[in-house]
Amino acid sequence: MSIPEFLLEVSIVIIAVVSLLTNLSVLLCFVQSSDLRAHVPGIFMINLSLSNILLSIINMPATFLGVVSGANPLGDLFCHVVSFAETFITSNAMLSMAALSMDRWIAVVFPLRYSSKMRYRDAFLIVAYSWLHSLIFSLTQLMMDWGGYSYTYASCTVHLDSEQASQLGIYATFTALFHGSSFALCLLVLCFAYLKVLRVAKSHCKRIDVITVQTLLLLVDIHPSVKERCLAQRKKRKQRATKKICIFIGSFILCFSPYVITRLVELLPSVRIPRYWGIATKCLFYAKASSDPFVYCLLRQQYRKVLVSIISRVVGKDHYFLSVTSASSTFDTTDDSCLARIT
Repeated sequence: MSIPEFLLEVSIVIIAVVSLLTNLSVLLCFVQSSDLRAHVPGIFMINLSLSNILLSIINMPATFLGVVSGANPLGDLFCHVVSFAETFITSNAMLSMAALSMDRWIAVVFPLRYSSKMRYRDAFLIVAYSWLHSLIFSLTQLMMDWGGYSYTYASCTVHLDSEQASQLGIYATFTALFHGSSFALCLLVLCFAYLKVLRVAKSHCKRIDVITVQTLLLLVDIHPSVKERCLAQRKKRKQRATKKICIFIGSFILCFSPYVITRLVELLPSVRIPRYWGIATKCLFYAKASSDPFVYCLLRQQYRKVLVSIISRVVGKDHYFLSVTSASSTFDTTDDSCLARIT
């Protein structure tokens, strides 16, 4: 085994474990908190987390086995199933991210009309469209028999065999439509929505800055350290919104674009994609599933509070169980010693 293969195998294992644990944590937060379930965007987040969990338990292990064995590890039938699942899951996940960005745009730009524009019924309709959109491409791939093991990516994915070279034109059209309606469309929606949100956030920051400056001018005998603290908070406010928007859009581009561009470039007959590069882009593609819980949920205070309460509850139960067990064992030991003295 070469060093690049070993590093790729370790990367896939780490990504799969982190993705599974973090996305399960998100679902656990929704199960335990009625406040989180009351928010409409929670439906999109649950849909995204379920997609990431399926990717972690179906596609990532299959890719790991493909890297280890260097061949199809599942057989043709199961490989077609895994390939079908990958097309459906990835498209559904991207559309869920686009739905989350549109929800934020409506909430920030139209706060007074949010409850009428984004209701539970609307959210379920968006999720239903996402499933239908993903299912159309998955079924098309299945009917055209384009799913199979790809040596370049060491995984079961949408793939055109050498025997199907006559279908290259149709396959290229399908690939372009799939990535255009998933990656390109979602990227366009993310950029539009979050840049609008950023513009509104900056305008709010300007208003707050005006009030802050006016207050500082009125308070003449204020201590210089308090003024410095207010100015520092003013600077942090300006940077906070920009950082969040950069994380939302940047993580999407960084994780998805190398893989999508590689899949489009390989349509050219004269291009041969190196195996290590193909697997590396696949790992980067999978990494988005492990970063989504942090980007959208776990770093927010509301989710952190729920997680902390769950962990403290579990630790408290374990502590209570241990104390009861130790007390019981102490009682049994004392009882045995008493009986020994009597006898």
